[in-house]
Amino acid sequence: MARIFRFMRILFVLALVALGAFALVISHDSACGESPVAANGSAPMKAWAYRCYGSADVLKLETLAKPLPADDQILVRVHAASVNPLDWHYLHGTPYIMRMGSGIGAPEDPRLGVDFAGVVEAVGKDVKTFKPGDAVFGGAGGAFADYVTVRQSRALALKPERLTFEQAAAIPIAAITALQALRDEGRLQPGQRVLVNGASGGVGTFAVQIAKSLGAEVTGVCSTRNLDMVHSLGADHVIDYTREDFTRGDVRYDLIVDLVGNRGIGEIRRVLAADGRLVIVGGPKGNWLGPMTGALKALAMSPFVDQQMGMMLAQMDQADLVTLGELVDAGRLTPVIDRVYPMQQLPQAIRYLEEGHARGKVVVTISESDNRATANGDQSR
Repeated sequence: MARIFRFMRILFVLALVALGAFALVISHDSACGESPVAANGSAPMKAWAYRCYGSADVLKLETLAKPLPADDQILVRVHAASVNPLDWHYLHGTPYIMRMGSGIGAPEDPRLGVDFAGVVEAVGKDVKTFKPGDAVFGGAGGAFADYVTVRQSRALALKPERLTFEQAAAIPIAAITALQALRDEGRLQPGQRVLVNGASGGVGTFAVQIAKSLGAEVTGVCSTRNLDMVHSLGADHVIDYTREDFTRGDVRYDLIVDLVGNRGIGEIRRVLAADGRLVIVGGPKGNWLGPMTGALKALAMSPFVDQQMGMMLAQMDQADLVTLGELVDAGRLTPVIDRVYPMQQLPQAIRYLEEGHARGKVVVTISESDNRATANGDQSR
């Protein structure tokens, strides 16, 4: 028996050593690499890149080779792109577990940005669904650049005519996240009560509108200055979190979409219907677990309760982009834009979003066009 305990202690020590070594490796930040020299004869373009992990200060506006579309790809000249929390998570390389996919020490792909809107410039020989001159919006890696390429079967759709390029660029990640959280993970049905915690942010402003379009009774939680704006998006009830704690109310919700993570799982369960659903989309920042903290707690508690709880990660989907475009055309969905920055001020745009007080979306104008937002400020209905 003594030998068994000694063996177990050795295994425990070895596990701790291995875990410590893993933590050191995955949290290590390498020095910033040099920008590559564009090949002779290649057409140049401007693109933002980060060649090491860090704050927005590590971003550089570089001159890179203009991409060429493969046989099944579309080349889009980007007119506008929007900033998402996903961008600064990649920029910082946090939570550290993300680096297992993005790169240990330094990013494997230095390009940044996903959401974009622009005009098709060229298509590969196998592309049948888009043609040069089409105004489009969607998602692709490296959107903070003059050009992006995207496969025709991926997240790309025709831009609704009623939207500017800036408004269209605000849609993809945030609106798809809201749609999938409500429709797929939340299984929201007409007449049900849904609460959106963080209703004035990028995902939240879309979630309020989409929930209403699905026939729900919607309650939005936001700060005092955003009450009127959230009401204007269609919320039936708005709770000012600076004056009232929604977890201490008497209403029970069929679905709660948590975009903030500022309340404990136990607190939220108090106002969740007995068979209700909690969908965790966002959460607090952190180097190790970050927004996954609440999801892990929900996962641990789920087997012991009837309520369904868990975290979701949105999947960029072409069909969902088309659905969102149809909601826009029907007048049931309008992007809310807080600020529009020129391309040269992308670091400032990211810093502003990181502060956590943006009302709706933060957008960057990449190239001038005749169809663009005219000024900073709210772009709500």
